[in-house]
Amino acid sequence: MNMLRRVATLLFVGSLGTAAGVAAQPAPGMHRIAYVNVGPEAPNASNVAAFREGLREWGYIEGRNVVIDFRWGDGRVERLPGLIRDLLELKPDLVFSGGGQPTILAVKAATATVPVVFITGDPVAEGVVASLSHPGGNLTGFAALAQDLEGKRLEMLRELLPGARRIALIWNPATPASVKSKQAAEATALRLGLSVQWFEARNPGELQKALAAIPPDGLDAMMLLADPVLGFQRPQILAAAAQRRLPAVYFWREFVVEGGLMSYGTNLTAVYRHAARYADKIFHGVKPADLPIEQPATFELVINLNTAKTLGLAVPQSLLLRADEIIR
Repeated sequence: MNMLRRVATLLFVGSLGTAAGVAAQPAPGMHRIAYVNVGPEAPNASNVAAFREGLREWGYIEGRNVVIDFRWGDGRVERLPGLIRDLLELKPDLVFSGGGQPTILAVKAATATVPVVFITGDPVAEGVVASLSHPGGNLTGFAALAQDLEGKRLEMLRELLPGARRIALIWNPATPASVKSKQAAEATALRLGLSVQWFEARNPGELQKALAAIPPDGLDAMMLLADPVLGFQRPQILAAAAQRRLPAVYFWREFVVEGGLMSYGTNLTAVYRHAARYADKIFHGVKPADLPIEQPATFELVINLNTAKTLGLAVPQSLLLRADEIIR
């Protein structure tokens, strides 16, 4: 299907390739992976499945030659140090950090020796590594670049709603990378002549209060800035948007699959699947310092026409033609 052409073929700068057409031979012996994420388990199910699929592509079968120990923070950053200590006591061969900046900084503080593969927004700006090409130390991984796209998301929201003037923006001031997100959103809002009302949330409890503070009328649309802590609280965010009948744009496809209107960003499941190759390289003796940080070269636009219909919106043809996936 033409509109799905890029969803299944996320490409990376310095392409990782795939296991297809390659005689993938796993490193001998049993390997232990410590998998830690600041979010809750259920909303991460598709990412976990993608990581496991990637491992299988490279010949790693759970219970046969790999063991994965999971720890979930349920959105509470303060739990991370204890969870990571528990995992390190299991003597893992690799730590996989999929919870963005809060998780990887906690992992970095806990170990300078165990190899780490991470997924985060902008690892240089977040202070995770000094260089994308030469990460150094025991860390390597993938830059999802979600924060760099806030302006583009606002532009798409305005394209969908030409008459929109007042936008509710939800953000997490406790995540340093969110400052970059906020700056990008403010600059674009100013250029587009949009009036922005900010709602702060540092954790799931504050998010509930912030969503409750959004007025039932007086706003034209809503946007959630890219954030790993708030991104896994999809049910309550989507419920608030639906209750107020606010068109909203998000940074992950999963929001739209679960009933959100529109998203633009990195295909996370593809990134998680590709991350398994770095695990394979490390199991074969490659040092994380010698593996450059990979960046996505394409991004996906996903639109839910069912939600648009519920909101009484006609999605412009210009957006439909650019969509990588349309949910009907």
